[in-house]
Amino acid sequence: MTTHHEIPSYLTPHEIGPWGDYITQIERVTPYLGSLSRWVETLKRPKRILVVDVPIERDDGTIAHFEGYRVQHNTSRGPGKGGVRFHQNVTLSEVMALSAWMTIKTAAANVPYGGAKGGIRVDPKTLSQGELQRMTRRYTSEIGIIIGPNKDIPAPDVNTNEQVMAWMMDTYSMNEGSTATGVVTGKPISLGGSLGRREATGRGVFVVGEGAANRIGLDIKGAKIAVQGFGNVGGVAAKLFYEAGAKIVAVQDHAGTVFHSNGLDVIKLQAHIKETGSVAGFAGAEEKMSRENFWDVQCDIMIPAALEQQITEHNAHRIRAKIILEGANGPTTPKADDILDDKGVLVVPDVIANAGGVTVSYFEWVQDFSSYFWTEDEINLRLTRIMSEAFEAVCHVAEDKKVSLRTAAFLIGCTRVLQAREMRGLYP
Repeated sequence: MTTHHEIPSYLTPHEIGPWGDYITQIERVTPYLGSLSRWVETLKRPKRILVVDVPIERDDGTIAHFEGYRVQHNTSRGPGKGGVRFHQNVTLSEVMALSAWMTIKTAAANVPYGGAKGGIRVDPKTLSQGELQRMTRRYTSEIGIIIGPNKDIPAPDVNTNEQVMAWMMDTYSMNEGSTATGVVTGKPISLGGSLGRREATGRGVFVVGEGAANRIGLDIKGAKIAVQGFGNVGGVAAKLFYEAGAKIVAVQDHAGTVFHSNGLDVIKLQAHIKETGSVAGFAGAEEKMSRENFWDVQCDIMIPAALEQQITEHNAHRIRAKIILEGANGPTTPKADDILDDKGVLVVPDVIANAGGVTVSYFEWVQDFSSYFWTEDEINLRLTRIMSEAFEAVCHVAEDKKVSLRTAAFLIGCTRVLQAREMRGLYP
């Protein structure tokens, strides 16, 4: 932090959390913005923050209250776009940062959205299916005043899925009096969802990973890969790398870490997870290891695909990968970035590496408006083209300006957002 006014009054300096990482990233790119830097404070202030109480009746008749958020960081280039996460450790700082990273991500990928994010402080494992539905519907009703197909379009994130999106769409539609399929993305196919959406983020990580490997002369076939988080992002990316001939040597999730020097059988591992809910106890592992030792694994590519602030100044020096592909949002802190840069590790930032999800969400939104749906091959082809072009553009800027891929991605994203802000001007 450089000046006190950059910290909103509702956050405190010693508890600024992920928002502080985002502000540091903005400050690092500011010197490259030229005349647009006069607008940079726009990026340091969310446009709108809604904090809501989410009361539900539990199955036993008691009343429970949960804290919910929806943050719209910037809508200069289009409606807000961003996921909704249900997690016991969700904070306002986290949701603010995630919404801001979405602003940069949509701009870097050049899809016509702004950035938004939502969340509820709850451990969904403590809720029955009925309680989860009631909480989702109440939350949707509470934030309904600021979301909509042309305002802000939620999507799945941590601990949310197609079913949660279906409940959100139905609740919004009932309140509006007409079916509004475009209010959320990541919906079931039967409700206007898009083919390829569930796999899109992981597929985008794979596409960008191929491009990054090519840049350093790394052959994907035989490359060793370690993956943290094995859900829709990490699991899909790992499967695609596995099918391309890579060796997935280590996988970590919320309950354990498994390792095999010659590569884990990803198909069998996914079947084990489907049956047990975790990688823990997988019989095909050579050994299980402690959570901390995951960072010491000898690998060519590391994919952090879990939560933010996983790679820090405390473990970055232990990483032995050549490439880090950020499948999660904000997994690497700025101090860790510096350590990895000094080590010569190529960090492919989240705002480009995991932009596949929002790209296919954009496709879904377009299909909902036109009521005309594309084939999965068409979607994957368009996704690959957009991701490849966006990554090449970031690499070109990084080489031209002699900056990291993260600063280059932020430079592209911030420039597009601030150009839109400048052209629109201030109203009134």
